[in-house]
Amino acid sequence: MTMNLPPLVQSFVLHFGEMGSRWGVNRTVSQLHALLFLAGRPMHAEALADMLQVARSNISNSLRELQNWDLVRVVHLQSDRRDHYETAADPWELMRVVVRERKAREFDPTIGVLRECLEDPGFARQDPGVQKRMRDTLALMETVSDWTEQMLRLETPTLARLAKLGAKLQSLVGGKKAA
Repeated sequence: MTMNLPPLVQSFVLHFGEMGSRWGVNRTVSQLHALLFLAGRPMHAEALADMLQVARSNISNSLRELQNWDLVRVVHLQSDRRDHYETAADPWELMRVVVRERKAREFDPTIGVLRECLEDPGFARQDPGVQKRMRDTLALMETVSDWTEQMLRLETPTLARLAKLGAKLQSLVGGKKAA
């Protein structure tokens, strides 16, 4: 497949497709999102299909999936009757959307199942080790879920500073390094 893109853009788009498939996302969906991100402007489906050298139907399906993830939105241009699509230009905003969506689709349902298990009358009859591991897992997941929500609400400069601090935060809270 040869894309109608400048070589550096093509390299980035292809890499994003590879990474997407490792994250469980369709390759074309990931490539399309990368292309829209780099373009930094609204584009119509025909241009996207031409640039990526994929079928228009594949672009339509990929755009729908990106819309379902709140990563792409429809934009109307006064000079063109076609739908155009764009994504956020800020990588921090994109990260927030992805984390929020993955949390809602993967993390929150697991917390729900664990809560149901612990509330089930048969839970008390389970092996004590099983009970402890399930309680501990729920406590961990609830803690990470709460922390994630707090991080998502932070202003980007604050979040960026926290991310750069990394392990230095350990000295502030007095924790020990993990083995």
